[in-house]
Amino acid sequence: MSNAPHPDGVDPFAPFVRGLDEPDPTRAALRSAGPIVEVDAPAGGRAWVVTDDALARAVLVDPRIAKDPAFAPLDWDPQRAGLERTAAEQPSLTTLDGPEHAALRRAHAPIFAAKRIHRHSGRIHAIARELLAELAAGGADVDLVADFTTRYPLTVLLDLLGVPLDHLDRATDACRLMFSAEPGAQGRAIAELSELAEDGIRDDSRGFAAELRDRVSPETTRDQLRYHLFGLIFAGQLTTDAALGFLLARLLSDGAHRIPAEEEAVDELVRDTLRMHPPAPFTLWRFTTEEVELAGVRLPARAPVLVDVLGINTDPARPSGPDLAFGAGPHFCIGAQLAQLELRAVAAVLRTDFPGARLAVPFGELRQTGIGGLLSSRLTGLPVSLRG
Repeated sequence: MSNAPHPDGVDPFAPFVRGLDEPDPTRAALRSAGPIVEVDAPAGGRAWVVTDDALARAVLVDPRIAKDPAFAPLDWDPQRAGLERTAAEQPSLTTLDGPEHAALRRAHAPIFAAKRIHRHSGRIHAIARELLAELAAGGADVDLVADFTTRYPLTVLLDLLGVPLDHLDRATDACRLMFSAEPGAQGRAIAELSELAEDGIRDDSRGFAAELRDRVSPETTRDQLRYHLFGLIFAGQLTTDAALGFLLARLLSDGAHRIPAEEEAVDELVRDTLRMHPPAPFTLWRFTTEEVELAGVRLPARAPVLVDVLGINTDPARPSGPDLAFGAGPHFCIGAQLAQLELRAVAAVLRTDFPGARLAVPFGELRQTGIGGLLSSRLTGLPVSLRG
């Protein structure tokens, strides 16, 4: 048996609804229990959650703690646990470790480098402007999390990847299907997004998808390449969608005229929003490949391990410095630069093109909800008057 504390009555995977600025009480309970605590896993059995910043960063670079679902507990149902196929079955940035992961990351990294992404800033601003103008044309108040926060990052991603934008509605529906409780929904969504990716890797295609096709190992199969692109589309949308709702709420709480003009101030607001409302509250599952001791706690082989990103980011005792919104170590989010640029672009467009924009309800009435598990919370609604 593990010698980790197991706080009674604490379920960090439970669904919830609460105010935007209302703290998650389970985070404080987990932190107070210790740097690594034992919890009941949603897929059954035990799991261990790392709540300390320094220990988390050590875990995220520890070669004995792998992303490959092949090391998951033998009695876990992969579908119930929300696991990808194993690295041997479906190699990807999120299932590979070690040299194989490093090689695949090298194929992706130049495409998503900061300078490269910045060259597309004008186009990303234009997409935000076009989508918001279309919503504002109706004249009535609009709910920005009903469609915009999903459609905007997807439009940017498909445009950059070289996937025709006439597939946008299909991609939007597929991303929503990923969160459905309907049996088999996630599988259908993955298949749909992977099929859309095919248009980005045609022989005559231009864009990030075609460039990635030419950069990956020659041994990469067509199916594997489509899955790499599925990962970029889904993770890229997920990374920006939820955080965008929280950022918009903060930007418009006092009207668009209060959005700072200074880039440094906007950057700080974006970083703070991502810190308080990270794209994912936990890292994806990791598993010990052998018996491991962490902070005096002995974990058996195949122990499921999570890093509590939200709890560590919001820990008032955490030393100042980089947070874990995009992870750390070899698996640091490849799309971090793109996500931050997308958020900054929306702030800039609201300030310049929609100076009368404001929340249509008091900030205190807004609510966030989480469906449980490892998925991030998002706003239940964001009524906005774009024309004031």
